[in-house]
This record gives sequence, structure tokens and C-alpha cells, in this order.
Amino acid sequence: MTPGKLALSLYRGDSYRWSFLLWTDAAKTIPADLTGVIAKAEIRDKPGGNMIVPTVCAVVLPNTITMVLDALDSQLLPPAGVWDLQLTYPTGEVATVLAGAVTTTADVTDSATSRMLRSVA
Repeated sequence: MTPGKLALSLYRGDSYRWSFLLWTDAAKTIPADLTGVIAKAEIRDKPGGNMIVPTVCAVVLPNTITMVLDALDSQLLPPAGVWDLQLTYPTGEVATVLAGAVTTTADVTDSATSRMLRSVA
């Protein structure tokens, strides 16, 4: 199966939350059964690259995947990269359902509390 394409345009240091509904048919009338599925997504500087920015994924039955990128992790984003969302089924089968390019805009205001405290001190 070829994954769907979804490019992410992100702003470094911001928080993000996505929800993906998965269907078994093109008309989107039959929800995919995600019982026992483990979802995982990573952002990397390139396919197979060593720079990994993790996301937190969860399955919400019957057919939703939520994905969160917190502000601290988004500070680690490369200027450009790639990402994908991979599902592992209880049978051991693996399917990548979404993938795409990532572009990151550098932030101007540093909102990390620890950095702000250091710069004020």
C-alpha cells in the first residue's frame, strides 16, 4: 500500500496536535479497525537519518490516530526533513499510512521557560 501524502509546515518551538481518521473504503463509510494497533511517527532530517524528532501517537478506537509534537521537541526540528506514520498490527503486519516532507520556519521568540530565565538572569 502506498501511503497517503501529507506535507507538514511547522514553526520551530510551537506545539502541534493532529487527528487522522482511517477508513477502509474511498467513500469513507467503513471505519478501519485499529484494535490492538500501535502507531508511531517520527520526523527526521532525511529518510534513515540519525536526527530523530519523536511524536506521541495514540489510537482512539475505532479509527482515529492522534499525533502530538510538543514545543520542546519541535525546537529540535531540522529546517527541512521527512516524516511518516507507521501502524503495527497485532499480527505483526506493518503499514505506513501517511508520509511527507517537513518544512520548518525558525522561531523568533524563544518561549522555552528555561531559556527565558537564563537570558533574564
